[in-house]
Amino acid sequence: MLLDNTSVNISHPAPGDWFLVAHLPPSSQKIQVKGFVPTCAYIFQPDMLVMRVVEVSTLEPDVPLQQTLLSYPSYLKIFVPEYTQELRLELQGCVSSVSPGCPVRLTVGATTLPRNFQRVLTCTGLAPSCHLLLSSPPWGRWLQVTFESLAEPHVTVGFTAKATFTVCKPWSVTVHHLIQNNPNQTYNTSAIQLSQSAVHRDLGRSSREDSGPFCLLNYPVLREDTDVVSVHFQPLNGAFVLVHSSMPSVMQLRLDTGMDSGGSFIIVLRTNKTEVTNGTLVAACVNAASPFLSFNTSLNCTTAFFQGYPMFLSASSHMANLIIPYPETDNWYLSLQLVCPESPEDCEQAVVRVETILYLVPCLNDCGPYGQCLLLRRYGYVYAGCSCKAGWRGWSCTDNSTAQTVAQQRAAALLLTLSNLMFLAPIAISLHRSFLVEASVYFYTMFFSTFYHACDQPGEAVLCILSYDTLQYCDFLGSGASTWVTILCMARLKTILKQVLLVLGTLVIAMSLQMDRRGIWNLMGPCVFAFVIMASMWIYRCGHRGQCYPTSWQRWVFYLLPGISMASVGIAMYTSMMTSDNYYYTHSIWHILLAGSAAFLLPPREEKAGSWTCLQKFPCHYQICRNDRDELYTVT
Repeated sequence: MLLDNTSVNISHPAPGDWFLVAHLPPSSQKIQVKGFVPTCAYIFQPDMLVMRVVEVSTLEPDVPLQQTLLSYPSYLKIFVPEYTQELRLELQGCVSSVSPGCPVRLTVGATTLPRNFQRVLTCTGLAPSCHLLLSSPPWGRWLQVTFESLAEPHVTVGFTAKATFTVCKPWSVTVHHLIQNNPNQTYNTSAIQLSQSAVHRDLGRSSREDSGPFCLLNYPVLREDTDVVSVHFQPLNGAFVLVHSSMPSVMQLRLDTGMDSGGSFIIVLRTNKTEVTNGTLVAACVNAASPFLSFNTSLNCTTAFFQGYPMFLSASSHMANLIIPYPETDNWYLSLQLVCPESPEDCEQAVVRVETILYLVPCLNDCGPYGQCLLLRRYGYVYAGCSCKAGWRGWSCTDNSTAQTVAQQRAAALLLTLSNLMFLAPIAISLHRSFLVEASVYFYTMFFSTFYHACDQPGEAVLCILSYDTLQYCDFLGSGASTWVTILCMARLKTILKQVLLVLGTLVIAMSLQMDRRGIWNLMGPCVFAFVIMASMWIYRCGHRGQCYPTSWQRWVFYLLPGISMASVGIAMYTSMMTSDNYYYTHSIWHILLAGSAAFLLPPREEKAGSWTCLQKFPCHYQICRNDRDELYTVT
C-alpha cells in the first residue's frame, strides 16, 4: 500500500501459463449501500520484461558435447521423448586448470511456484565424472540444463556432457485385445482372466520379436467436454481398467486447454470386494507431465520433477477419492499397479478390475447446501470458486469451524420473515381510513419481503416459491413503492393527481431497479421527490389558511414526530449500522421501523369519506364512487 511499484524476479521460469493476480485486502463485514459511501478506484498496471538466453546448445542423446566454463554459466537443452523411463546426465573427463576435482554445479529443470521443480547436482569430488539420474522425466518437453563453475574467477573448467535415455515400448490396450478370443463374452471374472492371459501371450511374443521390453499398459481415454470447466474422461473400452503386477496400467488425462486449470479435478477409484484379497494392494499415482512407473521399488509417486498423489485400494478399503483443486494445465497421468508387499508370488496370476470415475468440475458437489458456485472470467481465462454462507468455509463450503448451527439459521429466518408481519398495522389502518391503494401496496411489500427473506437463507431453513431473482426484485420494488405512496398520501392531493403520481412513481421505481437494483437512489429518489411535493402542499396550505398545517398539535406530537423518528432511525440503521454478523437483527428491526413509521404517518380519514365508501349496496345498475371535494379546504 505504501509503494508505488514493486517487482518480482523469477530466474529460469517453467514454460506454460503463468498468472499474475492482484487482490485487495479483505473487506470489512459492514454492509454498505451502493452510492451512499464513496468508492475507491484502484489501478493495477503490470509490466513484464523477459530476458532470453540466446546461445543454447542442444544436447543430443548418446552424443558427447564438449563444454568449457570460465566465469559465465553454460546453457544446454535436451528434448525428452515420450515413454522415457530414465534420463542419465553424466559429466565425463572433468578437469580444472588450477585444482584437482570437478567444481561444477549441474541444474536441470525450471523454477515453478510454489514448489521448486529443479534438480541440482554438485560435482566437487576428486572423481573426473559424476552423473544425475532422473526417473520419469517430463514427456514431450525440452529440459533446460545449466552448468555453473564453482571455481575461483579466471579458472577454466572443462568437461564432456552426455545424456542417455532409457526408453520402453507401451502396450496399447483396446477392446479388440480384450475380446479377441470370444467377441460375445461379457466382462465377468473368468472373461477378464482369459483376456488377460491372451494379453500376456501377446506381450511375450511381441517382446521377443522386437527385442525390447514393455514398460506400461496404455489405456486410451476419451475426453468429453460437457460444459464450461466441465470435462469427463472415460476409457475407450468402458469405465474399468485391468490392473496386474507385471507392469503399470496408465491413462493419459489431457488438461491442456486454456480453461482446464480453473476447476477441481476429481478422481474416484472403485473395485469389487471379491477381487482384492488380504495380501494384495492396488497402488495408484496421479502425476503431471509423466507417469509414475516404479511401483516395484517405491510407492511414493515421485517422478523427476513432480510429487504425485498416491491412492490405494485394499481388502479393507474398496474406494479411493482424490480432489485436486485448480490443477495445472498439463498432461496428467493415472498409473495403477497390483503389488503384494508380503508375498509377491500372490500377485503373479492375480487380476483386478478397477472402475475409474474421472471428471473436471467447476466446484466440488456444487458447493453443497451452504455455498454457491461462481464462474469468473478474466481476459479469456475462466476459474471457479465457492461463495459460502452462514459461516461455512473451505473449497466446497464443508468447513463448519465458524458455521452457524441449524437453530441459529432457523432463528434468523424467523426474525427476517415474521418481522414483516408488522405491515399488518399499516394495512389495517389503511383499510379503516379507506386508503385502498396504500393497503394494497403494503400487502404486496409484506408478502414478497417475507418470501424473499425465506428464500435468501442458506442451508436448511430456506423456502423459495419463485426464483430468487424475482423475489428480490419484488421486495425492492415493494419497499420503494411503500415509501412513495405513504408520503403522497400525507400530501393530501386531489384524487386524480394522486392516482397519476402513484402510477408514474411506481413505474419510475421499477425502471430504476432494472438499471441498478442496489443503488441508493432507488429508495432515496422517491423519498426526496415525494417529500418535496408534500412540503409544497403543506406550505401552500399554511400560507392560504394563515396557520400551521396540520393544525392539531396532537397530530404532531402523537403521530408525525414518532413516525418521522422511526423512519429516521430505520434509514440510519439501513445505511450505516448493518454488518454481516448483525444482519438478521438489524434488518428485522428495519422491517419493524419501516412498517411502524407508515402506520404513524398515514393521515386521518377524510371527513366526508366513510369507511369502505365504495362498498355500498348496488341497485340494479353499477354505481361509480367519486369524491370531487376540494382538498384545500379540508380541516384535519
